[in-house]
Amino acid sequence: MHFRHFIAIDWSGAQGERQKGIAVALCETGDAPPRLLRPANHAHWSRAQVLDQLLNRLPPDTLVGLDLGISLPFADAGAFFPGWADSPPSARALWALIDAICTEDPHLSAASFVDHIDLSAYFRRHGGREGAHFHLPGALHKRGRMRVTEEAQARAGCRPYSNFNLVGAAQVGKSSLTGMRLLHRLQGRVPVWPIDPLPPSGSVVTEIYTTLAAVEAGRSAGRAKMTDHAALDTALSALGSRPTGGSGPIDDHSADALLTAAWLRVAAPREALWQPAELTPELARTEGWTFGAR
Repeated sequence: MHFRHFIAIDWSGAQGERQKGIAVALCETGDAPPRLLRPANHAHWSRAQVLDQLLNRLPPDTLVGLDLGISLPFADAGAFFPGWADSPPSARALWALIDAICTEDPHLSAASFVDHIDLSAYFRRHGGREGAHFHLPGALHKRGRMRVTEEAQARAGCRPYSNFNLVGAAQVGKSSLTGMRLLHRLQGRVPVWPIDPLPPSGSVVTEIYTTLAAVEAGRSAGRAKMTDHAALDTALSALGSRPTGGSGPIDDHSADALLTAAWLRVAAPREALWQPAELTPELARTEGWTFGAR
């Protein structure tokens, strides 16, 4: 595919309508620096506004990277929720289930899902509440179940967390579950790779992990976060991008989005990244994949 625009979205699963942790950055082909997009009439994005951006305001031929997990572990147990009779058979069915259970939850939040009488047993929640099914029987580590793509992230030097873990500053479970509500609401209008095949043209949404972009830009996984423009511009230069022109501090969410938009621009033409060796059709349908993980 030939993309002309690249958007990276640093996502948030926090409570409330508007989130300081959501940042949206855009760049075009070439070497122009990425720039932040701002929501209308407010300093911070809401999840609903991001959904509107994806449905109604995407530039043509845009590759969109969402910094969240687009599914839950499936391959390790042959099910998202092993032992539960209503466990959905695919990622799209999972998104629909989350959205249906959380229909009364405002702002695309997912509290009703993780507090569900049956499903809560699969999550680690605040207050020391670790569900009986958070680990598979015989699991040797305490970090919870992982998708195949998250194991690939770990091989790249990253430290992924289980999407069933909802505790701790580094957890991504809440972001992922709220993101799956957004993905369900796209209703097929924008394909989500690899749940959907790559179309011959047009826009595509995919999962990203901003640490992968930082590592390619010359930073270690442990130093992936940047909080000043000088560090950001150095990383952008390593990706062939001109500097932002900013100075002084920048919040890490904005820096992550800006750098990853520039990374998407250089990574998207690499055919190997769209054909990871472990990505079988069954895995694509159930767990999905993180673009750039190998």
